[in-house]
Amino acid sequence: MSQARVIVFGNEKGGAGKSTIAIHLITALLHEGAKVATIDLDLRQQSMAHFFASRKAWSASAGAVLPMPMEDILTGSVALAKGEAADAPARFDALFGEAVTEADYLVIDTPGGDTALSRVAHSRADLIVTPMNDSFVDFDLLGLVDPVTLDLLRPSIYSETVWESRKIKMAERRSSIDWVVLRNRLATTEARNRRRVEERMVALARRAGFRISPGLRDRVIYRELFPFGLTVADLSPGVRPVPVSLSHVAARQELRALMHELGLPLFPARILAAS
Repeated sequence: MSQARVIVFGNEKGGAGKSTIAIHLITALLHEGAKVATIDLDLRQQSMAHFFASRKAWSASAGAVLPMPMEDILTGSVALAKGEAADAPARFDALFGEAVTEADYLVIDTPGGDTALSRVAHSRADLIVTPMNDSFVDFDLLGLVDPVTLDLLRPSIYSETVWESRKIKMAERRSSIDWVVLRNRLATTEARNRRRVEERMVALARRAGFRISPGLRDRVIYRELFPFGLTVADLSPGVRPVPVSLSHVAARQELRALMHELGLPLFPARILAAS
């Protein structure tokens, strides 16, 4: 029996855009017709769980039919957050086991910190996606630089976490983990700082073994659709909670480009009609 491809969104620093990119990729995969399961390991914030609860409520109110991830895994993920901490590992194993045998993709969102469940999830990933804001503040979690010369010294704590996860996956399942670091929310200014970060990223990628890809730009559309449980992948003549503009078309193209970089099937390139 074929198993789901496991995609883990990880970065031990909060505010890097993990949940935002995760929900966009999930909805895009759903529109592709894929069967997607989701597990939200950010047990306190539960951004992914809130997003899909809003999606269900909005679609019912608007009379719209929107694709949803596997309901039982989604419900179990919410229960995981509300259950006893001692029961969490067993609950996660049960959810994981069901998801990988029933779904085409299992997407796991992890918290902005180091937890036991997050480490387990990393070690079971086929693909780890690490969004980072384009700054040395976020880079510090991936690699350490000399404070005088800015030369790369060595990989930092999160890179070490991924390295350990790769060793566990290879030892237990004899398979590797693809790791992609997304340069998220790229600014159009501060060219010198962006160039400095890029040079250190390239050097660290060779040492830590990850691929570098552009993420999503800092667009209002990525935030303003969240309360409705929608993303740019959902927008169509029948699904339009906000006025549609050319920037939304650009955002859709950006999302499709990201899916291509991650080796995921491209969601339908529907044209946003003016009506």
